[in-house]
Amino acid sequence: MFVDFFVTLRGAGVPVSLMEYLTLLGAVEKGLANESVDDFYYLSRAALVKDERNLDKFDQVFGHCFRGLDMSIEEIFGEIPEEWLKRLAEKTLTEEEKAQIEALGGWDKLMETLKQRLAEQKKRHQGGSKWIGTAGTSPFGAYGYNPEGIRIGQDDNRNNRAVKVWDKREFKNLDDTVEIGTRNIKVALRRLRRFAREGAATELDLPDTIHSTAAQGGLLDIKMVPERHNAVKILLALDVGGSMNPHVRVCEELFSAARTEFKHLQYVYFHNCPYESLWRNNRRRHVEREATWDVLHTYPSDYKLIFVGDASMSPYEIAQPGGSVEHWNEEAGSVWLQRLLSTYPKAVWLNPVREDRWEWTASIQMIRQLMGDRMFPLTLDGLDRAMRALGR
Repeated sequence: MFVDFFVTLRGAGVPVSLMEYLTLLGAVEKGLANESVDDFYYLSRAALVKDERNLDKFDQVFGHCFRGLDMSIEEIFGEIPEEWLKRLAEKTLTEEEKAQIEALGGWDKLMETLKQRLAEQKKRHQGGSKWIGTAGTSPFGAYGYNPEGIRIGQDDNRNNRAVKVWDKREFKNLDDTVEIGTRNIKVALRRLRRFAREGAATELDLPDTIHSTAAQGGLLDIKMVPERHNAVKILLALDVGGSMNPHVRVCEELFSAARTEFKHLQYVYFHNCPYESLWRNNRRRHVEREATWDVLHTYPSDYKLIFVGDASMSPYEIAQPGGSVEHWNEEAGSVWLQRLLSTYPKAVWLNPVREDRWEWTASIQMIRQLMGDRMFPLTLDGLDRAMRALGR
């Protein structure tokens, strides 16, 4: 088994030497693995991995070679979410049935029809195609399907088809204390570095101290300098809620890594597309908002702007006044995005959606065009390309 592990690591591109392999065997023979899979994992990783960029490869090979050891039934099958059992009235359609359902025909028609339905409807409906209700094909309601509708009273996305959401939704702040699953994110971010010494002199300057002491005839003359740190300034704009929920983990890892790597880091949240206001606390986003104009006037143009979001939304949210799913915006999202890009010319958009799927979503293409094709996937390669683009 250990020989296969060694060979597979080398085949995966992890530069493991024979001496390192023998070191691992010797450590195991001395009982340092404690007959525990977890302890053996950390022992072998310490002995065999010299470069943190190979940690992901090592994890994949380890999981492949030692799969099934020390796993419980819960770890294999997982827990069945309670919501799966509760939502028995959801509408489930085949792709052929979905294709037969027609949209009302645009933003204006949707808003006009909703106003009419609200005036006419007197009771609850379920399973229909006209009224505001549940488990149907109407453009208005929850747990059904329509190619273009307004979602009312539903916990989360099902088909990613809603062009507006009639709910006061609560989002969670991203956790910047999350333990990074891989250090490779930090490695990619380190490409964006410009070191400087600023502030109070708190660090011993050993070469200058030696030189000054010698010049004083041996009389100790201690010299101090400010701490050396990364002088790059970052404004991080994070999309939260809705279709971003499946990507929370990788966004938290990125957020945590950025807080570590950049001393000058400011962050704001937005939902789907930036509009006239942003916020810093998702739990209080309905009462503690910050005008986007204030952000533009507070942080100068030497900040580098990084958007993080899936850019997956209704095209109306980008191009149409009033198109926001959560409020009535007087100006289109594209207007505010262009204002941000004019203030911060060094800007990129990191997208957690797989790059080969971008062409399937119209809104991603629209955001990508507005960004001047500076959209990159939220992968290690994408991060590397994004940091190079910001550093030019």
